[in-house]
Amino acid sequence: MKNNFKEEISSNPIFTLVSVASKSLDIDSYVVGGYVRDLILNRPNKDIDFVCVGSGIELARKTAAIIDVDLPVNYFKNFGTAQFNFGEYDIEFVGARKESYRSDSRKPLVENGTLSEDQHRRDFTINAMGISLNPENFGELVDPFGGVSDIENKIIKTPLDPETTFSDDPLRMMRAIRFASQLGFDIEANTFMAIKAMASRIEIISQERITDELNKIILSKTPSYGFKLLQQTGLLSLIFPELVNLMGVETMDGKGHKDNFYHTLQVLDNLSANSDDLWVRWAAILHDIAKPATKRFHPKNGWSFHGHEELGARWVKGIFRKMKLPLDEKMRKVANLVRLHLRPIALAKEGITDSAVRRLLVEAGEDIENLMLLCRADITSKDQTRVRKYLKNFDKVEELLIEIEEKDKLRSFQPVMTGEIIMSVFGLQPSKEVGILKNEVREAILDCKIENTMEASYQLLIEMGEKMGFIPLKKLEEL
Repeated sequence: MKNNFKEEISSNPIFTLVSVASKSLDIDSYVVGGYVRDLILNRPNKDIDFVCVGSGIELARKTAAIIDVDLPVNYFKNFGTAQFNFGEYDIEFVGARKESYRSDSRKPLVENGTLSEDQHRRDFTINAMGISLNPENFGELVDPFGGVSDIENKIIKTPLDPETTFSDDPLRMMRAIRFASQLGFDIEANTFMAIKAMASRIEIISQERITDELNKIILSKTPSYGFKLLQQTGLLSLIFPELVNLMGVETMDGKGHKDNFYHTLQVLDNLSANSDDLWVRWAAILHDIAKPATKRFHPKNGWSFHGHEELGARWVKGIFRKMKLPLDEKMRKVANLVRLHLRPIALAKEGITDSAVRRLLVEAGEDIENLMLLCRADITSKDQTRVRKYLKNFDKVEELLIEIEEKDKLRSFQPVMTGEIIMSVFGLQPSKEVGILKNEVREAILDCKIENTMEASYQLLIEMGEKMGFIPLKKLEEL
């Protein structure tokens, strides 16, 4: 592996600009961390971190002035850092420092330090490398802990004793697993054992930081690898016990069920091969989350999990709240996918009718493609004949979905007959009866009994209203 990257970094003017600014301030500077790692791995990275032996804020100010005197710079004096954007790159500066932590605190005690001390505080050897921007050795790699060798051997390893590294910042335990999952690396044995021994230290880390790392694991190419590492180290039971509860197989009268933990991870991998959407991946993770709570054994039929989709959908909000995930349309999207994930499977089993497809289109709305991706991913049987049969039936379901959607535009379906109109027609106040009438009209439209027009809806409304003893006060032409 080469040890000089002058040619590679010379292609981006930011490195020369920082070098010039550093020389004018008479300080040494280096590009460090993830950018160096990804340069060696040939991975794109738009975040560039610079460390200088001096004031990172002054170096940022000087560099920005050379680029453009009006370039906006964000200063974080409490942390000794500064940041600005340079084209498509996010540029950050900090002075070299050394850190120490108290056992009961997430916040480090920070002092000025040397480049070596700054590299010693880094989390992993692959992130502890630097590239010099100093004129006498511009582009030279500084790799005190063998990060290049660990990249070649695909190893995640701490630069210092792992227990010291993880005690300083317990989130690094999750970062180790995140990098292993993203890069397809192994965690070095001593580092792995230290995570197992110190897993409980994760409890002092804020939920927001934990969830940020978890989401990065979920977005990796094969997220099941990261989740298995989380489970093997004991971290998963601390940060996501609901998922761990899916683990295990119970047998009665010689009848068992599949391990829903490993099934869920397989579904997640299957889905991830076709979707980079974080929230659809969360739906895969949560689609069977309520199975332990709904598990029942019947001597004749074996194990069942009736209603797990509805209960699971209701659990989504609580899980999102605990995880500090957004309680907005993203959450509602996940809950709806969890609620509906059995519906296409039921259609494929029982036969397809226009009415059932119309209802599915209305309830899934804009997420119908994501729902079908989730359902296809959910077919994990070892019986390949069974898998092919289901997938072939899904093809038929999707063909009919496309055909009906093109004809009826049901994704944005709204009945023309609203609750306000119903109240106006019969002179009613908001009530249960209004809801019943509105639902009757809606169901008739979805069952293709009437068209979604005011004329057809009004005629049915009058018929239903009269059966309930209501007298219409307005004619159709008055609406």
